[in-house]
Amino acid sequence: MDLDTVRTFVAAADAGQFQEAAAELAVTQQAVSKRVAALERDLGVRLFTRTPRGAELTIDGQAFLPHARELLRAADRAVASVRTGRRPLRVDMLTSRSAPSGLMRGFHRAHPDIDLDVVMLFDIDKAVAAIRSGAIDASFRAVAMPGRPLPEEIESVRVLDEPLQLLVGPAHALAGARSVTVAQLAGHRIWMPGLVPGTEWTAYYDDLVAEFGLTIEATGPNFGSDALLDTIADTPALATFMGGQTRLVWPAGHGLRRIPVTDPTPVYPHSLLWHRDNPHPALATLRAHLASGAAALDATGTWAPGWAVLR
Repeated sequence: MDLDTVRTFVAAADAGQFQEAAAELAVTQQAVSKRVAALERDLGVRLFTRTPRGAELTIDGQAFLPHARELLRAADRAVASVRTGRRPLRVDMLTSRSAPSGLMRGFHRAHPDIDLDVVMLFDIDKAVAAIRSGAIDASFRAVAMPGRPLPEEIESVRVLDEPLQLLVGPAHALAGARSVTVAQLAGHRIWMPGLVPGTEWTAYYDDLVAEFGLTIEATGPNFGSDALLDTIADTPALATFMGGQTRLVWPAGHGLRRIPVTDPTPVYPHSLLWHRDNPHPALATLRAHLASGAAALDATGTWAPGWAVLR
């Protein structure tokens, strides 16, 4: 059904005259008559009766009018749902406990008037595909993985270098340390069952192992962070890495320790990705917010993979 004919019908019904409806719609009276006639042919009924005072709705016209109004309201809602600036800003991050989650909470506090949709996609390929299709507006990722450069139309900027910390249980040999150097970690078993081949975080830890001669084990099923914390708390021989801004909560009886890593401090590089042609006004606001709060990147005494670009 042609929405222009429906809109013309409603305008004529409200005005009671084709001439006034034509003026409201900025068309000729003849155009109004043709549109109403076309709609009547589509429906197979007469909608108006001509009178000396103008045009009155027939019984069929009266029955159709509330449905016509709802059709126009539905069309307006459909347009508004995708109109730039009228739909929520859709942002992807890996987990709700990650550092980017904290960045987005800060953005929401600073800009509570901006509607947000937060999604969680598994890997960078899915995130990039969603950005290219318009399914999301931005994604937080480590950029760019070796041998997998970003498509030309995808922009990125590094927004946060998150220091890694060592997480150990109370009986671990390093539990009493105020900090540990990367060299001191050689020979210690670091357990990270969430490492998945082909992901950007696994590429990061592969480079970390190669650079400093560490031992990282990814054996066993990944039952999530709670199970990981339980195991680290109960197993003196195991430790794990976690981001310094990762938010995790564990029972007080676990006695877990977060220990800074130094000389150098490995940092996980978080970048924001977006499509260069995305016109959503809130995307520019998000980028400005992240830029205003960004700390020093590639600071002296830190380490990140060479493929973690700053652009």
